[in-house]
Amino acid sequence: MEGISKSFPGVRALDGVSFDVLPGEIHALMGENGAGKSTLMKILAGAYSADEGNILIDEKAVEIDSPQRAYDLGINIIYQEFNLVPQLTVAENIFLGREPNSRGWLNTSQMKNEAQRTMDSLGASIDVRTRVGKVSVAMQQMVEIGKATSRKSRIIAMDEPSATLTEHELENLYRLIRQLKADGVSVIYISHRMDEVLSICDRVTVLRDGKTVGTKPTNEVTPEELIRMMVGRTLEDSFPKVTAPIGAPILEVSGLTREGVIQDISFEVRAGEVVALAGLVGSGRTEVARCVFGADPYDKGSIKLNGSPLVAHGPKSAIKAGIGLVTEDRKGQGLLLDLTVRENTSLAALSALSQNGFVKQKEERAAANSYVQSLGVRTPSIEQRVKNLSGGNQQKVVLAKWLLTKSKLLILDEPTRGIDVGAKVEIYQLMNQLAAQGIGILMISSELPEVLGMADRILVMREGRMVGELSRADATQEKIGEMAVGVPIREA
Repeated sequence: MEGISKSFPGVRALDGVSFDVLPGEIHALMGENGAGKSTLMKILAGAYSADEGNILIDEKAVEIDSPQRAYDLGINIIYQEFNLVPQLTVAENIFLGREPNSRGWLNTSQMKNEAQRTMDSLGASIDVRTRVGKVSVAMQQMVEIGKATSRKSRIIAMDEPSATLTEHELENLYRLIRQLKADGVSVIYISHRMDEVLSICDRVTVLRDGKTVGTKPTNEVTPEELIRMMVGRTLEDSFPKVTAPIGAPILEVSGLTREGVIQDISFEVRAGEVVALAGLVGSGRTEVARCVFGADPYDKGSIKLNGSPLVAHGPKSAIKAGIGLVTEDRKGQGLLLDLTVRENTSLAALSALSQNGFVKQKEERAAANSYVQSLGVRTPSIEQRVKNLSGGNQQKVVLAKWLLTKSKLLILDEPTRGIDVGAKVEIYQLMNQLAAQGIGILMISSELPEVLGMADRILVMREGRMVGELSRADATQEKIGEMAVGVPIREA
């Protein structure tokens, strides 16, 4: 890709970007949210057309004017925001648009068998007859990967493929990528995870503000140098944890059971404390959070907030009691993308901002402006539609929504999924500020460094049960992994 430029109304997304990938190469593409990575890949995929520049394959100029043209050239993109049909099965999604048939009749048996082989090769334990809308976000990510790898691809671009995966699932992903490399497939790997880029990629190209900063072999670059290239400054501490004074219990969960999902879950979160829920995807972490928030019913157990039982429990009563939930799927469940920053910020606090059924717009604007400023949301104005913001700034808007409700307990489900290293540090600093104010934080994260770096206590789940607790001082990746998997893990 040579001299690629692309502008949107009011935004110069790409400015003369050049990027190349070799046969059988794993080439990382890095940069802060809004640097232009996804826009560049959408041009490669035929979803956008470049204003300027050329694309060459085998040194011959090609025009990629549609996704179908990209497929014909052997180019497949795994987007950060999934491109799946929830009502269809895993198998139907994998083969959508290229269903196996015999004399015009759909060969469902062949489709199911080939899809199952694809998912098994990824180490994904799933029945491919399951509807995609009923599986977890992490499993949807595996379906996206399966969909791309099942095609005869020459180039596969993966946009944050590991964002929702646990350590075990990551190993399967890395194994697959190395096999693709051995088969001569070119992999473009977009990730904010420094360690994985340096361990599995051959070269790394960094974008900043829509421009190419540079390309280097990964064995010749340090994490500190990559951070400087990405953000134009150094970050002194990736996990700037500040321990706050720990107060009385805010949340008390006792014997929480949802039959077939979670069993006999008991724990507490104290004022000023960050408690992490760790475990493999499917262990029941998100299900616990949804029960606490009232989004899902439970069969047994009790939930108390500041010593008072939560009765007739549902999201409305949870919000009223002072619980906020930052969901793992911010675009699907945390935001209304076509509404503005202002409207999303006030969404959960409309009753407090309304009088006689009308929103007090002056107060609403003042609140939105206040949080945009205090959280450092990068937006032209509070009237900007949220869908036009980068992932990190969207996450800040979700946080602003719950801060405006004066939440006493904040549940953060994968709080830094798909956001860049600079925005991550800003989220961590915000967590420190909230804890210092006496807010209790329950954090669910698949990134063990994040768990170890920010949690005061770590609770480990396996197969719907709580299997262990570790203090910040005693916790290691190996100990958490052993509890999560159920077998000892030898240190490398």
